[in-house]
Amino acid sequence: MRIGLIGLGRIGAVHADTLAALDVVEEVVVTDPVRAAADAVTGRISKARAVDSPQALLDAGVDGVVIAAATNVHAELLEAALARGVTTFCEKPVAGTVAEAVRMQELAAQASAPVQIGYPRRFDPAFVAARDAVRDGSLGRVHTVRSTTLDPAPPPAAYLAVSGGIFRDCAVHDFDAVRWVTGQEVVSVYAVGATDPDAPAAMYRDHGDHTSASTLLTMSDGAIGVVSNTRTNARGYDVRLEVHGVTDAVAAGLDDGLPLRPTQPGVSWPAGPPHTFFMDRLAQAFRAELATFCRVVAGEIDSPCTVDDAMGTAWAAEAATLSAIEGRPVTVAEVQDRALV
Repeated sequence: MRIGLIGLGRIGAVHADTLAALDVVEEVVVTDPVRAAADAVTGRISKARAVDSPQALLDAGVDGVVIAAATNVHAELLEAALARGVTTFCEKPVAGTVAEAVRMQELAAQASAPVQIGYPRRFDPAFVAARDAVRDGSLGRVHTVRSTTLDPAPPPAAYLAVSGGIFRDCAVHDFDAVRWVTGQEVVSVYAVGATDPDAPAAMYRDHGDHTSASTLLTMSDGAIGVVSNTRTNARGYDVRLEVHGVTDAVAAGLDDGLPLRPTQPGVSWPAGPPHTFFMDRLAQAFRAELATFCRVVAGEIDSPCTVDDAMGTAWAAEAATLSAIEGRPVTVAEVQDRALV
């Protein structure tokens, strides 16, 4: 099959390598506004061919398309792909604004081709095992879930300017993981954000963004979610999930690459070296995610993360953003009512 790839930034470049390594992919048709980014991909990947625009990519007759462009253009690219009836993988979030996301949800419901939204932790073996432990009942009733995403360094300023803020572009992975693993929906949130006073104002304060954030989630079956995020975890990339039930508890992400330094005398774990970024911590998940997408393109399986499903995470992010601004708990129903009037 021939897969189109729109956007060749940090994650797009990783996706290009991943797609090219899949046996079912014969050609990867790529495009990026920065021609040098496309040339870098075609220079190292024999299966890759560059075109000048998303329109040219869709005109090339691809079987499926992967959208890895900036958040603020997700909606227009997804709409264009759906109009062509092309099966589409779109990196989170669905769109740059909740209004656009709602419109994409309506379009996807009417489209002839399926959509898969990118949440790679659903494909990480440890997260899958945690979900299985919840589903098989071995944990008993789940009462607490802790999810962590600590980035070692912020993304580029240009990305932050259009990302929608830390709750929409970073914490969403945790919100989705908590929903997916527990099988519960977010009912209400209470979120706080903090900004390093030494951080450039143009990167954060000018956009109402934060360098660190924490969110408490109240889930539909009574569990409590605790989400921690930062863009400045210099020791490394820390992605973890703990699920605590009344009879047992499990954790994902407790491997030798965990970027923590123990202070207990005589304890040498984790052995290290620490994970440095998402490309190494989640490499296996990215491969499984795009291999699954190719099966969706082939019509072998349904999308494992539809736009409808991803909207549950989007609403949680909207509630967290509003909560941090107004300093109060916010229900998902409230943000839905505001958006859908």
